[in-house]
Amino acid sequence: MDVELRASDDDRNRVVAALHQHTAAGRLTLDEFSDRVGAVWTARTLGDLAALTRDLPALPNSVVDAGPVGRGRQELLMVFAAAALTLLLLGGLLAVTR
Repeated sequence: MDVELRASDDDRNRVVAALHQHTAAGRLTLDEFSDRVGAVWTARTLGDLAALTRDLPALPNSVVDAGPVGRGRQELLMVFAAAALTLLLLGGLLAVTR
């Protein structure tokens, strides 16, 4: 893997799905998951994405590529992560402006 290659949305979706599985397994807290998912969407290269999962064990291929049902869950997870990140940013903005 060339770590300098630009990451695609599919690459980012795979990393979010892996992070979700690690969170479900108890390896990440919800705060860690939220922080890492936020970093996934700002990652530019495959190396940036790899750094976000470097401290986690590899998942079986069947877990990461879960088919159409898994992709639906991935999309729902992405919406949840985006909503959580938005709430965190809005909360921070409100705290700063008061």
